[in-house]
This record gives sequence, C-alpha cells and structure tokens, in this order.
Amino acid sequence: MTVNVKINNGGQIRIEGEMTIYTALELKNNLMPVNHSHETEIDLSGVTEIDTAGLQLLMFIRREARKHKSTLRLTAHSPAVIEVIDVCNLASYFGDPMVM
Repeated sequence: MTVNVKINNGGQIRIEGEMTIYTALELKNNLMPVNHSHETEIDLSGVTEIDTAGLQLLMFIRREARKHKSTLRLTAHSPAVIEVIDVCNLASYFGDPMVM
C-alpha cells in the first residue's frame, strides 16, 4: 500500500501509487488544502490501482472544489482510473477528457 502525492507550485499535483481504501485518508489529508486554490490540476498517470474509495475521494474533491468555486482538472488518467470511471459510468460527472 503505497501512495505518493507531489504538489508543485501553481496547483499541479501528481498522485503515484494506489488510490484505495488503505490510502484514502492519507490522500484526503494531502488533497484537501487544494480546494482553497483557484485552479488545480491532478495528474492521475501514476495511479496503479483505484477502488471505490479512491473514486469516492475524487468525487469528493470535485464537489469541494465546486463548493469553493475552484477549478479542478483531472489529467493523464492511468488505465486503472479509466477502467473504474468507465465501469461506474462517471465520465460525464468529471467532465475531463480521459487521456492516458
């Protein structure tokens, strides 16, 4: 169970590793300050595994960003992320182009 969150200047974040029930709390604690930024981009290309807890976290972060009138973009979706979003039919919820 490994996860690494890299936050760069300018609101760019890269998540590497698992987005699962085992890492969801750690990820939430790392990602919550992002909601107060005006514009944030989360690079998902390094996500190796994602389950419904990881998906719920992405949905929560999206909802919080909207609540704070912030822009949140999910980019470079890994195959694991694309599969879960497809299976749950949530591409339109996120609204971001899914690119590997």
